[in-house]
Amino acid sequence: MEARAKARSVGMSARKVRLVVDQIRGMSVNEAYAILQYSKKRAAEPVGKTLRSAVANAQVKSQDEGEMIDIDDLFVREAYVDEGPTLSRWRARAQGRASPIRKRTSHITVVVDSKDA
Repeated sequence: MEARAKARSVGMSARKVRLVVDQIRGMSVNEAYAILQYSKKRAAEPVGKTLRSAVANAQVKSQDEGEMIDIDDLFVREAYVDEGPTLSRWRARAQGRASPIRKRTSHITVVVDSKDA
């Protein structure tokens, strides 16, 4: 049973979030939780929230279909990060000039599936 969750416009660049997402792709949900819990990367928190949301969506979906799903049977089937909208800001520089600051955001998508499916 497939369930997905998306976190949109997370205030981090997609390049930095991909480092964390690449570590959990294809793992069981419990292993992914353990890796994210002890990761020192700041991106581990929003990725963990998205993973928890996907697991909760799988539980609700299984209850709607009249069956119970075991969290131990779930694994991360897909996990990817896309670029979100970029906010442009300006930094004042010497002699009346300005340099652009690009505040990048990202969209995180996590898809969990049961192993027997």
